[in-house]
Amino acid sequence: MTASPVAVTGIGIVTSLGEGTEANWRALLAGRSGIRRITRFPVDGLKVTFGGAVDHGGLGALTVAGRCFAMGRAVAAEATAQAGLGDAAFAGPLFLALPPIEMEWPQRRRIAARAAAPRYAAMLAVADEGPEGADHVDFLFGTVADRLARAFGTEGAPISMSTACASGATAIQTAVEAIRRGDCARALVIGSEGSLQVEALIRFGLLSALSTHNEDPAGASRPFARDRDGFIMAEGAAALVLESPAAAAARGAAPLAYLRGCGEAADTFHRTRSNPDGSAIVRAIAGALADAGLPPDAVDYVNAHGTGTPENDKMECLALQAVFGERATRLPVSSNKSMIGHTLSAAGTIEAAFSVLTMRDQMLPPTINHREPDPAIPLDVVPNVARPAAVRTVLSNSFGFGGQNVSLVLSRDAG
Repeated sequence: MTASPVAVTGIGIVTSLGEGTEANWRALLAGRSGIRRITRFPVDGLKVTFGGAVDHGGLGALTVAGRCFAMGRAVAAEATAQAGLGDAAFAGPLFLALPPIEMEWPQRRRIAARAAAPRYAAMLAVADEGPEGADHVDFLFGTVADRLARAFGTEGAPISMSTACASGATAIQTAVEAIRRGDCARALVIGSEGSLQVEALIRFGLLSALSTHNEDPAGASRPFARDRDGFIMAEGAAALVLESPAAAAARGAAPLAYLRGCGEAADTFHRTRSNPDGSAIVRAIAGALADAGLPPDAVDYVNAHGTGTPENDKMECLALQAVFGERATRLPVSSNKSMIGHTLSAAGTIEAAFSVLTMRDQMLPPTINHREPDPAIPLDVVPNVARPAAVRTVLSNSFGFGGQNVSLVLSRDAG
């Protein structure tokens, strides 16, 4: 039995390309890169010196938790306004995807210096408001969600989740399932990632997961190209307002698109690597299509995970070939990460939002920096230049460290 569709009635986006949905979409279609040399902290001597930083609006001066909250608030305000729900408390729960919030060195030193102060306990009592000295509470994992829930008046306890690079798609799937079960009529989904800080950059570098094209940051993200050498760490956020079609119709809201299917599958191959045979990815894609009640031939475009790592891109290609057969070579498949980098916990929500815009404008965003095609990846990656196309249904893939995989099927109509 086909599961019921869920309407998307509002979206909001912030990335290294800028703030706001339309500004980001114009930049994406123009093939502009938001990747640049990092100025937020000293990078001399580091293996990797660039990334997709979100520094506009003073965000670069904030902590990871502060950036996640500020970007989450900005995109949620845009999404709820577009949905026509921005003037009152949000009548539904909040599902938030964010990175594992951890204390940064400046805050560790400050806490160590103040821990013995008699007034420290009093500081913690009001810490969720963010005064100086409140680092201990600000860096608790659920604090960002609590602050966003208060800001938008969402119902019930907010749900925070972190499933590595699949987090944003996991948050969408969880909200879709809640609406389908009848637990709520609508939900606010936010994915927010602000982890571009020196320790994280060093750790990913030690895993040899990052591109080291320091001399050409804008050209470093090369998904599916033969000369790809890793992903680019980036920040950003997106929000989606999801509603049952009945709830949207009752208030006269016009859906932008519909979530038709969600598929999830995991493997236990390695702590960080996915199984190179792509079997879990195949199950996630097939599960999303089955949930949507659609055959593979119904998909018009794939918003790929497309990180630019040698192994992951090849694995995604193998999975697409397994699901779509000989049609895989003709099916347009592009990677937004070529322009905005890998936004990690927020990637699934950002790419779902871009998928909605792809269907709205019937335009395929390109995979830029595609100068050397890889003979082992015979896909139409929409190289370098955006392309008009008839797009009714999109498959959006998100594959996380440790083999956590989620695929989403979005359509222009409810079927």
